[in-house]
Amino acid sequence: MRAVAYTRYGSPDVLRLVDLPVPEPRPGEVLVKVHAVSLNASDWENLRGRPAYARLGGVFRPRRHVLGSDIAGTVESTGAGVTGFEPGDAVFADILSYLGGFAEYVRVPAKVLAPVPAGMSFVEAAALPQAGAVALDGIREKGQARAGQRVLINGAGGGSGSYAIQLAKLAGAEVTGVDNAEKLDFMRSLGADHVIDYRREDYTARGETYDLILDLAAYRPAAAYARALAPGGRFLYVGGSVRTLARVLLAGPLVGRAGDKKIGLLVVRLGVQHIAPLVEMCSTGRVRTVIDRSYPLGEVPEALRYLGAGHARGKVVITVA
Repeated sequence: MRAVAYTRYGSPDVLRLVDLPVPEPRPGEVLVKVHAVSLNASDWENLRGRPAYARLGGVFRPRRHVLGSDIAGTVESTGAGVTGFEPGDAVFADILSYLGGFAEYVRVPAKVLAPVPAGMSFVEAAALPQAGAVALDGIREKGQARAGQRVLINGAGGGSGSYAIQLAKLAGAEVTGVDNAEKLDFMRSLGADHVIDYRREDYTARGETYDLILDLAAYRPAAAYARALAPGGRFLYVGGSVRTLARVLLAGPLVGRAGDKKIGLLVVRLGVQHIAPLVEMCSTGRVRTVIDRSYPLGEVPEALRYLGAGHARGKVVITVA
């Protein structure tokens, strides 16, 4: 089978299209023929080995050589003991704990698979798992956005942000989206009431306060986030620098306590079983999946370069013939 692999951390230039043996499913596993796999920030981080937590899978060199975690495809074969799936079934999954999605076939534990809803394409299904989990937990489950609240989403023009804007609007919130200038109109098209170009304005220094801040690219001190929260407000760190993560974990509870503000890390429940409400919303058209670009398997390096440069509006997806 064809796969895109790497053996050392670096830029997209270290990726190579190679031939690998088709894996055999072990007991409890399913061999999936991949039709689509979406890109996530985790792919970019694991490719480069930065931030430092991206090297948990290998300090000096990556232990897993094929990236790609949000997959959709058809069941090719099943291992011993697998029930509920048959060859030809359309399935999707988040395999961040296993990886291997940038390939024509991938071996997946049956427990992480779910059927692709009727009427949903493989591309749409592959776009949902990680981005959808961040948005659903950050806005609805942990963020608890409600009607009349002011919600700010930093990094709102990407995959998770595109879902988060729509979920916040469905909850009745007034939404501010923050991203680079080329995504301002895109965020408005998703329903954002206000947009900010982060290269021109620091949202924590504008004098505005918010009931909920979902930050997908956090690089500021915890005190800055406390300043941007209304009394009783909540700040949720999703991604950014390790230094900011440490500040949020160590100083966040202290600086937030004075104003009854909660500053902490969003711990996302990964796995397609946790995003069933969002899958249903997408299936019925209440939330839409925006695919910015699709690339063939051989162009994974170009796709990751586009994502890493911050250009992606919504999701970037690899389609596998």
